[in-house]
Amino acid sequence: MPRRRPKTKPSPAGKKPADGDGTPEPLRIIGGRYRGSKLSYEPLTHDGATVTRPMKHRVREAIFNLIGMRAEGKHAIDLFAGTGALALEALSRGAKRATLIERHIPTAEIVRANVEALGVEEVCEVKTTNAFLWIKRDLPAFATELPWLVFVSPPYSFFVERHDEMLGMINTLADAAPAGSLLVVESDERFDFAPLPGGVRLERGDPGWDVRTYAPAVVGVLEVEPA
Repeated sequence: MPRRRPKTKPSPAGKKPADGDGTPEPLRIIGGRYRGSKLSYEPLTHDGATVTRPMKHRVREAIFNLIGMRAEGKHAIDLFAGTGALALEALSRGAKRATLIERHIPTAEIVRANVEALGVEEVCEVKTTNAFLWIKRDLPAFATELPWLVFVSPPYSFFVERHDEMLGMINTLADAAPAGSLLVVESDERFDFAPLPGGVRLERGDPGWDVRTYAPAVVGVLEVEPA
């Protein structure tokens, strides 16, 4: 850390705290060709919160450690894009294309600004729409020759308040994804991965969801096997 930050009041649950001077903490690409590139996200509201919940640096780093080189050559799909950091991190690490879904219009504009800042407009498509609607309306016609790298990182409350919809979304993605695709789901401890397709793997190398805890986050990664 370049300087010691003064203590601040705790942020609301799921919100990112501000620096002591009232500005958000820096958000950067962690690895790959764009490593160190700074990303923007929306300014703090009057109560010190943000509309989105930027994933903690250590969780994003852990996810890409789990994925390893498997981001290369894939089409990244970020269903709750927020800042776009997950899809842009994937591009930095070798993904070929990215589709970013963000329903909140001002936040979607920030995603577009981050895409432009990295100069990856030609391989990115930002859609301002609801992720659940996109799954129902657009996923059946989603044409790509590449395997997918899908990120499902909604507000944690969705796994409780919209539990059946989240299960339906993840099941639909697992059924539709080309062989060799990866699904990455970030929840908290309230979500049970066991009922998902493939179940939770018990031993390293087994099929199923590789579930890791980075409190308060719980991350599951599934590699889609050939039918």
